[in-house]
Amino acid sequence: MMTGPVFRYLLLPGSQHAMSAEDKLKNKIEDLGGRAKEALGKATGDAQTRDEGRADQAKSALKDAGEKVKDAFKK
Repeated sequence: MMTGPVFRYLLLPGSQHAMSAEDKLKNKIEDLGGRAKEALGKATGDAQTRDEGRADQAKSALKDAGEKVKDAFKK
């Protein structure tokens, strides 16, 4: 059985909204990290770093879209 503070909060009523907010925050952090990596790549002329930053941003946007779909079905 799952125990610990994280799992206890997951089992609380209404915790789905808390997880969704946490996931959205993680997505935003990933997006900002991607933007920083892209800017660093552009500034240094490193195409690989720039492209990794763009990929991180795209991954974040895809996850965010998934969160929006989940939110739409909750209503």
